[in-house]
Amino acid sequence: MLRAVPKRANESEPPPADLIEFKGYTLNPFQVEAAHAIETGENVLLAAPTGSGKTLVAEYAIEHAVQAGRRAIYTSPIKALSNQKFRDFKADGLRVGLMTGDLTLDPDAPIVIMTTEIFRNAVFEDPERFADTDFVIFDEVHFVDDIERGTVWEESLIFAPPHVRFVGLSATIANLHEFGEWIREVRSQKLTVIEHKKRPVPLSHRLYHKDAGVFQLAQRAQAIKFQERAAAREKTVSGKDGRRDRGRFGGKRKGRRFPSGPRPYVMLLDEIQNRQLLPALYFCFSRKECEIKADRSQQRRLLDRKERAAIEDLFFDICNTFELDPDTDPALASIHDRAMSGVGYHHAGVLPIHKEVVERLFTSGLLKLLFTTETFALGINMPARTAIFDLLRKYDGVQMNYMKARDYLQMAGRAGRQGLDKSGLVISILEDEDLHDAPLSRYHGGKVEPITSRFNLSYSTILNLFDRLGTKGLQSAYDRSFAAFQAIRGSASARKKKRAAAHAALAVRVNVLREAGYIGSDGLLPRGKIAQRINGYEIQVAELLFGGVLEQMDIYQLAATFTALIYEERRRSEGGQKDEGPLMKSANKAVRRFRDIEFDAGVAHPVKEPDWGIAAAVDCWSKGGTVEDLERLTRGDAGDVVRNLRMAIQMMRQVAIQVGKKESLANRLEEAIVAINRDVVDAKRQFELG
Repeated sequence: MLRAVPKRANESEPPPADLIEFKGYTLNPFQVEAAHAIETGENVLLAAPTGSGKTLVAEYAIEHAVQAGRRAIYTSPIKALSNQKFRDFKADGLRVGLMTGDLTLDPDAPIVIMTTEIFRNAVFEDPERFADTDFVIFDEVHFVDDIERGTVWEESLIFAPPHVRFVGLSATIANLHEFGEWIREVRSQKLTVIEHKKRPVPLSHRLYHKDAGVFQLAQRAQAIKFQERAAAREKTVSGKDGRRDRGRFGGKRKGRRFPSGPRPYVMLLDEIQNRQLLPALYFCFSRKECEIKADRSQQRRLLDRKERAAIEDLFFDICNTFELDPDTDPALASIHDRAMSGVGYHHAGVLPIHKEVVERLFTSGLLKLLFTTETFALGINMPARTAIFDLLRKYDGVQMNYMKARDYLQMAGRAGRQGLDKSGLVISILEDEDLHDAPLSRYHGGKVEPITSRFNLSYSTILNLFDRLGTKGLQSAYDRSFAAFQAIRGSASARKKKRAAAHAALAVRVNVLREAGYIGSDGLLPRGKIAQRINGYEIQVAELLFGGVLEQMDIYQLAATFTALIYEERRRSEGGQKDEGPLMKSANKAVRRFRDIEFDAGVAHPVKEPDWGIAAAVDCWSKGGTVEDLERLTRGDAGDVVRNLRMAIQMMRQVAIQVGKKESLANRLEEAIVAINRDVVDAKRQFELG
């Protein structure tokens, strides 16, 4: 497979002896090292900046597997990235399948793209399906550090069949070699760890404060002086210590003055526009901020007449592709109006089909200014000339904190278009306190945090492992985890305490399952066997099923109930508890049976109860309602509702399979799926159209 590049006649010097060509590209040294490792039967762990060519290594592993008559699997943490990779491989003329939960296309293809959760679930449910699999590629493998989902990556690496090799791809990881040492312990093949730090398009980091303008980190002290002089002038004029406003997220902020004159972001965007530093990605950590700033920026008129004509043609071409009608879709019409100014916004609350439209407009280069949340930066290849941070702090689930350097670099890495820009420009807007407190040197110096194990076996995983290995097998699962490996750094006594605590926590959860009727003296009981085969909300489903609650429901109630298991209202109502019907109360009671056992056992994070805040919207939708009805009947965004409906469809399909096709409940579940899987909810239709 490796081919030396022949010397070209017009070159004054011959190429290095180890120059390699693959798919028309000349591989650089780190890619060559990875290719040799793949050829010699090793695993590969590669950390390299965004846009430096990690995907080419994945493609090399895939071609190596396919040429040997074996299969390869490409996993990613998000469905949007899975869909993009599917299209990329398909465009190369390859036979490729897709499994994201929303979609299953050609799952027996020699190359299958899937989310990491689906791979992990398959490892437990049907490991034989990987008998002919050579490589599994883990894109964004640093997700092992994700608090909610990171355990999935660990479980996959620990329990995948021994013959399967892995290629882990990531941006910079501080403790890359520690992570590699752990992989060597849990996988039988050798591992080559490769770290490449040079970006193909270097980043140029800048800061912005309204009193200091754009400046470099080395000028921080001077910027502080400018800010202090401005504050002193205001104090002199006002005769008091300046007026204070409340922070964007409530509460007085130290050192933040009441804004006067143009808003800082407006002044910065004026400069970016005047200096022709567009297109720009403007990162906000609030959906509402994205929308407000995009609407306020429409007056900018960033496109000339030719570009306006081109983006209008492109917009209607996209609408025709997806059979969309802006005349009957106000949100789509607004996307058009903003696009005609060269402006857009993108966040998780936007309908999936509308996000697709915005993404395609942006990749054309005609959309010059996109306000977006951090999810846009994950994996999807949509770079810009400039990346701007509205804030360096974001809500961490408890309070506002400065973001991790890894998150900063993930977003900053979208700046700089290969082949178009000599460098990518990254600008952070600073508030007064940021001048003093923000960890700017860590961001600009690329000093990312080490990844930490998030090993936390779900009930479904515990049931699968208990069924195969018993209690001792569960304990050995922890002993093989990255968490146990990292604990080695502590003293012997500390390591012993952590191990004992982890084993005790597992024992508590096993005892909960035993008391709740999932585990018996001879293995799994019927409740446990059902929960074992449900991926996500498995306990709630088992409780509803064995409590007889689902049997009492019609198709509309089933749709509302499965969505309520998933849904969590982003903005809590101040109006108190909603009125719940008899079946809602029965469902709550069924789930609380298990939660009560957890509470008695001292489980820190009991299973989630149904959230019925979405029920009215789902009921309306399943009876033929519109997107406008979804928005009217929930306080959330339509995109959130659609995502919840798609997840509910996946769950209902799983349950229908488990209860058996001949059962009336299975038939009603299938009817419920049909009732809600239409229009903007139908992921398969959207994918096939585009």
